[in-house]
Amino acid sequence: MSSATLAGCGALILWAFLAPLARLAGALPPLQITALAFAAGGLIALVVVAAQGRLSLMRQGGLAWAHGVGGLFGYHALYFAALALAPAVEANLLNYLWPLLIVLLSGPILGLPLGPRRLAGVALGFAGCALLVGAGASFPPSAMLGFACAVGCAVVWAVYSVTSKRMSSVPTEALAGFCLASALLAGLAHLLFEVSVAPDATQWLAVLLLGAGPLGAAFFLWDAGMKRGDPRLLGTLAYAVPVASTLLLVATGEGALTWRVALAALLVAGGGLLAATVRDDSAIRSH
Repeated sequence: MSSATLAGCGALILWAFLAPLARLAGALPPLQITALAFAAGGLIALVVVAAQGRLSLMRQGGLAWAHGVGGLFGYHALYFAALALAPAVEANLLNYLWPLLIVLLSGPILGLPLGPRRLAGVALGFAGCALLVGAGASFPPSAMLGFACAVGCAVVWAVYSVTSKRMSSVPTEALAGFCLASALLAGLAHLLFEVSVAPDATQWLAVLLLGAGPLGAAFFLWDAGMKRGDPRLLGTLAYAVPVASTLLLVATGEGALTWRVALAALLVAGGGLLAATVRDDSAIRSH
């Protein structure tokens, strides 16, 4: 496994904490959480990029900004809305359709071969997610908008991630600017559509942790993984994230631990292991 793919795996670990930290933010409106967390993550990244003397790399063309801001802002605005409007565990799991979509879209968009073993790994991971969604999940009419947001953010993140390979000339440092622009866009939308809530100490802590990890360092690691690593493998290994995220939600009182969760974890781990052991024919031919 390449170092870039390993970097992408680091992002997956950080994203396992996205839902618990979002729930820790409590009653803050979705767009307000998005704005505050992106501001924190963007400012931290800006300091790092400035310390490296690489601020000039943030000057990018319109397509790069549309791709970066559209992916980051679009996904997280929909994700936080889903958690606010629907039951957390179910919405979080529907959001994790994006690993399946990444693996499947890597074929038609990037021309990468999938192969039967990788597709079998995807199927096992998807079966684990489906089992979790069916483990006592309820779909009240009032939550349907939240579930729609969850599916929407899965589509946005999958398309953003796969097309990042086509944007390999855009340096990772530019993400600092994309985060700050996303914070500004989310802040303006918040002022237009939501009522501001003054965060308490716990909510500020949640926002800072979101900005440092899932909405900060994770983007840089994921960017390296998708541009220079194997998106098929990362998409399949990402099936471990909903299991870890669900277990963290259960630990914080957002759901119940059942035998189905354990079985789903085995399916997800098995699917990731199967996909990880696939030998890449293109790599074999290059040696």
